[in-house]
Amino acid sequence: MRILLVGGRGTIGRAVAAELAPRHEVIEAGRNSGTVALDLADGKSVRRALDSLGPLDAIVSAAGHVGWGPLLELTPAQWDFSVSNKLMGQVVLALVGAEFLRDGGSITLTSGVLVDEPVVGGAAASLANGGIEAFVRAAAIELPRGLRINAVSPGVVRESGDDYASVFRGFEPVPAARVALAYSRSVEGADTGKVYAVR
Repeated sequence: MRILLVGGRGTIGRAVAAELAPRHEVIEAGRNSGTVALDLADGKSVRRALDSLGPLDAIVSAAGHVGWGPLLELTPAQWDFSVSNKLMGQVVLALVGAEFLRDGGSITLTSGVLVDEPVVGGAAASLANGGIEAFVRAAAIELPRGLRINAVSPGVVRESGDDYASVFRGFEPVPAARVALAYSRSVEGADTGKVYAVR
């Protein structure tokens, strides 16, 4: 398969690339790294990147930044940042990407543990994650040509533990390689409209 991987240089993205690359052609894209420049917050950037690549068999997003802060202190800019990156950025990637997928192709987006287990300061992330999961379920019943769409909802990734330890006290970390298996299941399996929670 020919797979576009957005966010391939992040902790999860590197694990997904390691899982899929032995069997498929993985093309990495990112705002500041990868073979192709792609900024999820910029719909024109998404289309330019896809135009440059041509037909694909799968699109995987392991990216999406969010704003953090106490609920009543989050600024409109922080809410907008979270929505335009993690939520609408991935939605636009899926909608535009559908045009470039071969029949039966797949789209895999990323939500996260905060959709089910909120933490102080993470309201914007919870909002974005919940939106992604609702979108995936709705899009699955309307995508044409046998296209599939799923989401992976990772827990706290062990390899990122030090960066987020103070926020996620008591959460059991999961290895990035185990999270990557859920992306493989989405890309190489037959499911659609599923959310794979890896906890």
